[in-house]
Amino acid sequence: MKEKTYIAIFIVRFLTVFLFASLILHAQSSEEIEVGIDENLGGMIALDTKLINEAGEVVTVAELVNKPTIFLFVYFDCPGLCNPLMAEVAALIDKVDLIPGKEYQLISVSIDERDDFEDAASKKANYLAAIKKKFPSDAWRFLTGEVDQIKKITGSAGFKFKKEGDEIVHAGALVITSKEGKITRYLMGTTFLPFDIKMALLEATDGKVTPTVAKILKFCYRFDPQGRQYVLNITSIAGAGIILMAIVFVIIISIKPGRKNKVTKES
Repeated sequence: MKEKTYIAIFIVRFLTVFLFASLILHAQSSEEIEVGIDENLGGMIALDTKLINEAGEVVTVAELVNKPTIFLFVYFDCPGLCNPLMAEVAALIDKVDLIPGKEYQLISVSIDERDDFEDAASKKANYLAAIKKKFPSDAWRFLTGEVDQIKKITGSAGFKFKKEGDEIVHAGALVITSKEGKITRYLMGTTFLPFDIKMALLEATDGKVTPTVAKILKFCYRFDPQGRQYVLNITSIAGAGIILMAIVFVIIISIKPGRKNKVTKES
């Protein structure tokens, strides 16, 4: 009987892994999303993108990315999640025990071509003033650019957005790259733990890509354009749960006759 129980447990575990792997692959093959994150883990950020820095100078992303980098795709007149996202990151800088400018850097890229370098300089001054620890000014860049260049870099990161009137509908997320520009991690949302930021940067230092967690998050969460945040995808999770429960039920039913036969033989 113990042997059958072990076999049943093994089958349940195997089928659980197989079920979620199948569902994740199905989610990946679904139609292209309009707003949100279409992950490009292991891919390269568009290093040849030409943007404008806070001093009004044209720079390429390749010139800037020479260490693990956190990219924030925002716009400076955003009435929604951009300011909370950047404020959260500014607060976390004081809590992450890594050296900014040496072990990592940040780059905020405006997704609104109407933003100019003066807007970028103003935003930069505000957020740098909120950081309490010693922080070099070139460790957090604020960049603007033309439409084609914005589309180039956001497209390479899988960052999908669209304009609705004067506003831009977009997701909140951090995109982490290695010093070579390889995308190694996505952190979804607008609030994060210092540990998650540190681990993401350490992984980027080693060039380590961590797709498993990101893919499960993509399956379990969906982006809500109205609330402008990621929410639990109840339909996907409930569907997976029902299928898993059905599998377990079938296995339990299949091993019950063995127990009855054993009782009959003993009597």
